[in-house]
Order: sequence, then C-alpha cells, then structure tokens
Amino acid sequence: MALHFEHAEFEARQDATAAAMAERGIDAMLLFAQESMYWLTGYDTFGFCFFQCLVFTRDKQLVLLTRAPDLRQARHTSIIEDIRLWVDRGEASPVGQLKDLLDNLDLLGAKLGIEYDTHGLTARNGRDLDEALRTFADLVDASMLVPQLRAVKSPAEIVHVREAARLADLAFEAGMAEIRPGADEGRILAAMQGAVFEGGGEYPANDFIIGSGVDALLCRSKSGRRQLSDRDQITLEFAGTYRRYHAALMRTVVIGDTTQRHRELYAAAYEALSAVEAVMRPGHTFSDVFEAHAKVMDAHHMLPHRLNACGYSLGARFAPSWMDWPMFYRGNRAEVRPNMVLFAHMILADSATGTAMTLGRTYLTTEDAPTPLSRLPLDLPIVG
Repeated sequence: MALHFEHAEFEARQDATAAAMAERGIDAMLLFAQESMYWLTGYDTFGFCFFQCLVFTRDKQLVLLTRAPDLRQARHTSIIEDIRLWVDRGEASPVGQLKDLLDNLDLLGAKLGIEYDTHGLTARNGRDLDEALRTFADLVDASMLVPQLRAVKSPAEIVHVREAARLADLAFEAGMAEIRPGADEGRILAAMQGAVFEGGGEYPANDFIIGSGVDALLCRSKSGRRQLSDRDQITLEFAGTYRRYHAALMRTVVIGDTTQRHRELYAAAYEALSAVEAVMRPGHTFSDVFEAHAKVMDAHHMLPHRLNACGYSLGARFAPSWMDWPMFYRGNRAEVRPNMVLFAHMILADSATGTAMTLGRTYLTTEDAPTPLSRLPLDLPIVG
C-alpha cells in the first residue's frame, strides 16, 4: 500500500472526527471533499471529478462509494477496506445507490452531516442528494467539521510540509537561473516545476502563476507565454508540493534597473509582511493578521493597489486550488493556533503605472512567533 502515514496517525484523525461528530449529535458523515478522504484514510485520487462519497460513522466505520476506475486506487492508497462501486447506467443517478448503501448501514432516520462546500459535490449532485435523502434522514451542513480539524497539523504532517517548503526554495532558485532579458516564460516555468518533480514532489493543486510585463499584475494563471524584455518584471506564485502538502512562495523579480515605483511598492510590501509576522501567533485572529497588513499598506497609500485578503492556510489539497481554510481577511474570527501552516502574501498591483510587486512566504505557527519555512531572503530580486 502507498500510505504516507502510519496507521496510528489515521486512527488519531478518525478519533478526533468522531468526537467532533458526537459534539454535534451527528451519526454519520457523508464526505465529498477529497481532502477529507485523504486526511482520514490516505485515499489519493482525482476521481472526485465524478460522484463519490466516503461514509464515516460515529463508531468509525468507513465505506467508500466510487466508480470502478478508483477501486484499485482506493485499495492501493488508503486504509479503506469496504469499497462499493456505483455503475454508469443510462440516466440512473449514483445518489440512489448511495441511499441504498445508507439503508444497508442502518442509517434510516439518522442525523447525517454532509460536506456541501467542496468541489467534490457538484450543485446538480447536491440537489439530487437532498431530494433523495430528505425523508430518509436528518441532513445537516457539516462542511467545516473536517477542515477545522485539518487546519492544525500533526508532527507527521509537518515533516511533509517542511519537505514541500524545501522544494519550493529549489523551484525559485531554478527559475531565477533562467530569468534574464530574452528568457522565455515557458522555460522558466519548466525549470521551476521540474525542480519540484526532480526533488520528489508532485503536481500542485493549482497552476503555478507566472506573468511578466503587464501580466505581472495578475493573480491567476493564463495561457500564452512571452519573452522577457531588457527592462521587465515577472511575478511568480508557486508551491512546493510533497505528498499533497503545499508550501507556497511569491515574488516579483525585476529585470534591469528598478524603478522608483518598484522600490516604493517593495518597501510597503516588506513592512506589511513584518507587521503580519508580529500578529501571526496565538491570541490573535485571522482578521487581526489582515488588519496588520492593511494598516501598513494604507499608511503607504496603497489602498487602491492592495487586495482584500492577504493569505490563507495550506495543507494537503487537491485541484482546483491549494488554498485552504481559513483565510486572512477582515472580520474572519478564526483563531491563529500553534502548528498551523499559513501563507502570507503581500500583493500590490498599480495599474496606473503598470507596476507589480509581491512578497510572500509560508510559516509554521508556534506558541509565539511564527517560523518561516523558506530559507530564501526577502530582498527584492533583481536581475541585471
């Protein structure tokens, strides 16, 4: 079996989940988030693009309903022993087969917690699920039950996170070795992703973000590549990924002489990141972290250029995004706790001058100050 954790680790996670279910009076969870399945059992697949459900009962019984292509995948990557298959058949819905499974597990009339807030359950399947089960059981939205448990990492998880951070550093160094006037973005991107693969990592949960020139102001990936000019800027947001765990970094690299505007934006980003580090510790909330960022940015007159969020939690994630719960934004009362893995990004996009600046890295929270997981300096990267 291709397990990345000891059985005792999975047992501890299941114990914590069962206890959280008991607190809410939930008899069984219907898990649709691939992250939850991976965390509880090791099950590793992109088969969640189709309907599948992991049933987890309060007495810690595990039953997976999935398609035939994932039968061997589940056997090979997880501790799940009871695997049921739904069959592609005309207009028949797999939800009906899930209802039969729940009936077989004697869950008629039970209180079922459902993970609605996930890419693993489409709106259509969610509507079918509600319709099929509305008279069968008491349905409650328990989308946050497992994510809240996953937010604090175990020592075994932190080992994987640190390896992901090592790979992220290697990726940046590989990219920097390719950045020069005339360099092709595709070659830079290939070097960065290749460093992660060569180091034993894997695909990230979303695309690496790479953009130069005016595209350096973008916060998402896009198709199409360009060559760098003699005076240019290139923004890189990427992650080292190891055993599905992510450690992200973000930098804007200046090619040629820096402009006064680049230096102004960098000064604001550096000061804001320092302010964020000062409150990224127990006793503060995710809102407090955002407010520390915003206070500095706004003092530098960056309100028109900054974002309304400045980072988020990281962990074992699947496509289409490596962003995890919770996020740094105003009013988010989620508490910073020890052993969280948090990515803080300072992003500035001055559309009037066409100037970009970003600065971000991943931290492990402690009882006191957070520990940066990257060994890279925070200096403004300049390629002459």
